[in-house]
Amino acid sequence: MGKKRLVAYFSASGVTRRLAEKLAKAAEADLYEICPEQPYTDADLDWMDKKSRSTMEMKDEACRPAVRGKVEDMDQYQTVFLGFPVWWYEAPRIIWTFLEAYDFSGKQIVLFCTSGGSGLGDTEKRLKPLCDPTVQWFPGKRWNAGASEDELKAWVESLGCV
Repeated sequence: MGKKRLVAYFSASGVTRRLAEKLAKAAEADLYEICPEQPYTDADLDWMDKKSRSTMEMKDEACRPAVRGKVEDMDQYQTVFLGFPVWWYEAPRIIWTFLEAYDFSGKQIVLFCTSGGSGLGDTEKRLKPLCDPTVQWFPGKRWNAGASEDELKAWVESLGCV
């Protein structure tokens, strides 16, 4: 297994994408966008609508939205920074799909999220069972959209991961 880093992220509106791009530079990591097979529309993302796609997905813990494409040679990565917008106080179900699609045995996972106010909550606790117990989880963090590359680099260095 290599010592390379990967920043994998899902972004519904572009906020998490912009942060992930800065993080990839700060962490000297490859970048991979987790794209839904069926892209989300504005109506799908309307959290006020109890019947919107995102609301229905988050109500159903068995829901696993399909992901378009795959990470090439996941084995080459030792550390995976996994990013997403917070939906209903946790990671969107597409993140669950992503974690179940790969063998993360012996790897390091660092969560990062974007949100107007909600933090990670119990996200790590809920995602851990989806992975092999040998995965080493590092403390995740919620970021504002305006985080600088320098702030991200300092955070990455403070983690002490590979």
